[in-house]
Amino acid sequence: QKLNRVIRACVELGDDNPIVSIHDQGAGGNSNVVKEIIYPAGARIEIRNVLLGDETLSVLEIWGAEYQENDALLLRPESLDLFSSLCEREKVPFSVIGEITGDGYIVLHDSLDGSIPENLELEKVLGKMPRKTFELRTIPPQLEPLKLPEGTTVGDALERVLRLLSVGSKRFLTNKVDRSVTGLVARQQTTGPLQLTLSDVAVVAQSYTGYTGAAISIGEQPIKGLIDPAAMARLSVTEAVTNIVWARVSALEDIKCSGNWMWAPKLPGEGARLYEAARALRDILNDLGIAIDGGKDSLSMAALVKKPDGTSEVVKSPGTLVISAYVTVPDIRKVVTPDIKSPGESVICYVDLGGGRYRTGGSALAQVYGQVGDESPDLEDPELLKRAFNAVQELIDRGLIWAGHDISDGGLVVALIEMAFGGNSGLEIGVPTKVGEMEFLFAEEPGLLMEVKSEELDKVEEVFRRYEIPVRVVAETKKDLKVTVRKGDEVLFDADMRDLRSVWEETSYRIELLQSNPETAEEERRASYDRKGPAYRLSFRPVDTDPEILNRENKPKVAIIREEGSNSDREMAAAFNRAGFEVWDITMTDLASGSIGLGEFRGVAFVGGFSYADVLDSAKGWAGVIRFNRRVKEEFEEFYRREDTFSLGVCNGCQLMALLGWVPWEGLGGKEQPRFVRNRSGRFESRFSTVRIMESNSIFLKGMEGSVLGVWVAHGEGRAYFPDETVFERVIEEGLAPIRYVDDDGIETETYPFNPNGSPKGITALISPDGRHLAMMPHPERTFLKWQWAWMPEEWERTLDASPWLRLFQNARTWCEETL
Repeated sequence: QKLNRVIRACVELGDDNPIVSIHDQGAGGNSNVVKEIIYPAGARIEIRNVLLGDETLSVLEIWGAEYQENDALLLRPESLDLFSSLCEREKVPFSVIGEITGDGYIVLHDSLDGSIPENLELEKVLGKMPRKTFELRTIPPQLEPLKLPEGTTVGDALERVLRLLSVGSKRFLTNKVDRSVTGLVARQQTTGPLQLTLSDVAVVAQSYTGYTGAAISIGEQPIKGLIDPAAMARLSVTEAVTNIVWARVSALEDIKCSGNWMWAPKLPGEGARLYEAARALRDILNDLGIAIDGGKDSLSMAALVKKPDGTSEVVKSPGTLVISAYVTVPDIRKVVTPDIKSPGESVICYVDLGGGRYRTGGSALAQVYGQVGDESPDLEDPELLKRAFNAVQELIDRGLIWAGHDISDGGLVVALIEMAFGGNSGLEIGVPTKVGEMEFLFAEEPGLLMEVKSEELDKVEEVFRRYEIPVRVVAETKKDLKVTVRKGDEVLFDADMRDLRSVWEETSYRIELLQSNPETAEEERRASYDRKGPAYRLSFRPVDTDPEILNRENKPKVAIIREEGSNSDREMAAAFNRAGFEVWDITMTDLASGSIGLGEFRGVAFVGGFSYADVLDSAKGWAGVIRFNRRVKEEFEEFYRREDTFSLGVCNGCQLMALLGWVPWEGLGGKEQPRFVRNRSGRFESRFSTVRIMESNSIFLKGMEGSVLGVWVAHGEGRAYFPDETVFERVIEEGLAPIRYVDDDGIETETYPFNPNGSPKGITALISPDGRHLAMMPHPERTFLKWQWAWMPEEWERTLDASPWLRLFQNARTWCEETL
């Protein structure tokens, strides 16, 4: 992370960027990355200039070690001082290990004994190498048709499929990673009012000031490759395309992708299968007009495993291709999510990209019955996919699609009910009478599903006719919570959507029991069954900052304070900037060196992140830097004593303010001082939580009292802990806990997951008695723009001019203006 800051600082210097070329280290270590970055010019390298933690390392060890936290750069000699100052500011060590010679050789010099361990002509190792010939043998797979147990019903199969890891909820993954960091995330893994793990496409913004960005999607179908590796490659690309289609992108032809191969090609038959997949990938990318511009391979995906009887067997991974697609997005707000928006007022349209075939080989259905099958789904008509892509893009542009989802793992029936899960909707699904119901419902042929308002169906059908795309209504949404599958007059399946959703969540819940506190996992399971979604409320009208304020020459200054490991400074700076502040980026190194002080600033913001990687518990290392550096300590004490200042601490900054004793009031001893400790779940929590703004004298929350709002949280140690009960009682009585976690009814709660950390009375923020200092665990700086919200009521999307959380930062500016 520190290295990234140095590189970004160099890039942002524009024409003054000191970096001529850059290359990251991987396989081969220094011996590879250095050769590649100096080719074809050549260089003389002083091997002992490489920074070492162990001086006894040999030349071979230094030259070949494959540690990866390393970059090789080419710098101009006159830029070295500038680069050195940037590294010093970010605490990044670097070394100058050589110079370009221009003779085409790499010469490695050892200053310890004056030897030349390597003197090599680069052209012989990196130039035109002779092509290698592989002799590969094709071994046809031994396959059998899928045969389900006699009497298997739709309900039997669906319950099994919904429990399959690749099909069911991924909540066990998404809630333990930070999905909002940078504040540039416009669409992440979860969607809808219940924030279920249903997203098809990720979308990120380029900046905080516009709406351009990028969309990213993934496609992978390894089990299909057991039957047909070429079909697997085509389906992997197709899945990436049918995922990314739900974001309005610049053009299909603008999509680029990387391909990650995982294979065991040295085993009999596997090399030929890899070649077959690679040819199929080339052909479909050419057909679609998509370029592959990178990737990676792991070609040792096999291991020799000892069996209980002492013998050994080879265990190999299924040959896998993962396609990661990415493309520019003109407007990050134009994204269609899978959750049904208008139960009872819409239908689900089905675009079949499989040409009317319903092949179940390699499907989740086959997998849950311990089989593979003998006929894989495939994409035989890439032109059909291209036309469908462009048709859907037009419909998104015209606002005619309310929800959309691709057909993938689990088949059409799973994709349909996932849409119902996300929108708290019922469904009536129709199976054509001339098709087998198991094949129609569970085949994983590529396809698209779209929620369309009933009164707008004619417009949608007209667009598909124009593009010559087959489309039909496959389901009707219902306001009740029943999912019914019919074939003609026969009811094949009928169940409560909530029961199906519980089955879909079951495997994730079982994993949660193993990786988090079983009590909180069980609480979430119970709370999730019949959730309606949050009931947000506004007590004020959010407005954007007046351009006149933004264009003023004299604005109040705020210092965005960060430490090694901080990661939320850019979004914090953007939020204060949007509110009308003059924003300064200040590192603890700046303050410790005396290069700048806090005297000229009206406010400081302690940002979120993981200062010193939280190795001493959250913010303790940061607090130690302030407490035990006289210059820094005096700087902050003087700032706090001034009556014309304010401070805001978010997440890691909140933990810091508590440790410094800035909240709830000064003078508490170490034993009485409240602080924020490990979450009750025992792990990091990333949630889009709901909070209520309480009555208080906080300068930040003025006029926001009574509002119930969604906000991002991302922390592992956010539980408010009060060692002294009398301090806790006083905090409550004096209104010094102005933000509380609430449940879907807006009621203060300690129940998980509504309260993600277990804080008493839902406390998620503390203020000083005069209201000037606010420490809060949630991230308003990642929610100060409307598109940053993970979910927002449709009415708010239409009518609000700004995100409600912008008011917090605007209030700070107003206070500065009123207290000049």
